[in-house]
Amino acid sequence: MLVFIDDSGDPGFKLEKGSTRFFVISLVIFDDELEAEKTAIAIKDLRRELKFSDKFEFKFCKANRVTKEKFLQKVSGFKFRVRSLVIDKSVIRSRELRENKNSFYSYAIKTVLKNSGGTIKNAKIKIDGSGDRIFRKSFLGYLRRQLNSEDRKIMANCKLVDSKQNVLIQLADMVAGSVHRSFNTSKSDCKIYKAIIKRRIEDEWKFR
Repeated sequence: MLVFIDDSGDPGFKLEKGSTRFFVISLVIFDDELEAEKTAIAIKDLRRELKFSDKFEFKFCKANRVTKEKFLQKVSGFKFRVRSLVIDKSVIRSRELRENKNSFYSYAIKTVLKNSGGTIKNAKIKIDGSGDRIFRKSFLGYLRRQLNSEDRKIMANCKLVDSKQNVLIQLADMVAGSVHRSFNTSKSDCKIYKAIIKRRIEDEWKFR
């Protein structure tokens, strides 16, 4: 099992100064590694169809409407599952989560992986990763402690990877962006993108 993870929105809590109200973590889950390879090839083929360079990175926040639609249509026929956690930050009361972005991010990732109804087991997990080495090391250790026990192993291994080099992390970015946009009802395209991949969405959990 392969799981690719990315987020949309920001982890800040200055809602009155521009921080996004919603923070979304999306998992793109492949139960078959061959299907993951086929999906990756299709994304690379799309880059060439759209006349982008082989180094072009698909990012929801930078793509125009046409590119978003073509990307999602291209991948929607492949067999993967989407599970998303949608956090309305206005309801978070924990001082630690509100004041420490790393703690909030780590908690969100752990929560969406742990509450999967048993659908994620012994998975190879890849997360869009940045930040300093100390946080990266402590973050991976935190996930291992939180997700694995003697009688339950959610995570086989976990790596923080560069999204520029991994088109399936780019897929997770486009999925997370689509879910996040669906909650931004002031945007005229808020209902378009998630609808394209609707059949791939296994769960969308609104944290309250």
